[in-house]
Amino acid sequence: MSLMSKLLMSTIALSAVLNAGMSDEQLVKYFKRVIVKNPSVKVNGVEIVDKQKVEGMNGWDVYLTNMKLNYQGKDVSVPQTVFINGDIATPVLYDLKNNRELTEEFKPKVPESMYNDAHLVFGNKDAEHKIVVFSDPQCPFCIETVPGIMKAAMDNPKKIALYYYHLPLLRIHPVSDALTRIMHVAQTQGKNDVILKMYSLKINATETDEAKILEAVKKHTGFETTKEEINKQEVKDALKGDMDASAKMMITGTPTIYVDGVWDKSREKYKSF
Repeated sequence: MSLMSKLLMSTIALSAVLNAGMSDEQLVKYFKRVIVKNPSVKVNGVEIVDKQKVEGMNGWDVYLTNMKLNYQGKDVSVPQTVFINGDIATPVLYDLKNNRELTEEFKPKVPESMYNDAHLVFGNKDAEHKIVVFSDPQCPFCIETVPGIMKAAMDNPKKIALYYYHLPLLRIHPVSDALTRIMHVAQTQGKNDVILKMYSLKINATETDEAKILEAVKKHTGFETTKEEINKQEVKDALKGDMDASAKMMITGTPTIYVDGVWDKSREKYKSF
C-alpha cells in the first residue's frame, strides 16, 4: 500500500453533513473540520479546481478540489471530490438506479493555460479541436490508444491540435523515468516523431541503466542524446511540471484524454472528427 493510500485512509471521513447554504468559504472549513481526521496531518489549504452539475441527479453539484496537506513534514496535494445539494454535503454519492459510484465520473475541465506551445506535439494550435493527453509510453492501454490519436492529429493538423503531458507510472515502469526525459529532449529539438516511435519501443519495464536505455532508443527511433542532456535541471523541472499538472487535474491513471476541454472517458471521441 502506498503512502498516499495510507494517508487517504486515515484522513477521509465518508459521512454526510448538514450546512445551511454552503458557500465556497464554508466548503473549505468543511474540509478542514470534517474530511481530515488524522491529527498528524496539517491542512494548509484547499483549492477548488472545478464545479460541475451532476447530470441526472437533480440538484446535485460536484466540487473537484485539491487539498494541500502536510504529512510527516512533507507537503502533498490530495484530490478530493465533494457533492453538494442545498444544505447537504458528502464525499460519496451513489447512483442506485445505475449501480455506480459517482466519485470517479468527474474530472476538472482543462484550463486555457494548458494549451501552450511547450506541450503542442502535433497539429496546428488554431485547429478546430484541441486534445490533451496524459500518458506513459510503457502503459499497455496508452500503447493501444495514444498512437492512434497522434496519427489522427498528424494527418489532420487543421482539425486536431494534440497537447501531450508526461505521466510516467514509475512504480510499474521504472524505465519510463528516462524514456519521458528523452522524449522531452527530442521534442525541444523539434523531433516530435520520436514521441510516437517511443510507443513501439520494446524494453524491460524495470530497466534503469540510462546508458542501455539511450542505446535502445537510438536503435529504435534513430534519436541520439546523452545522459548529461536528459539529466539537465530544466528537463527534470519540465517533467515535474507535467506531474504537477496531472495532480491539479486529479488524474490517477493513463491514458487520460480530454477533448475540447472535457474528459473523454471513452478515449475515442477524436474518431468522430
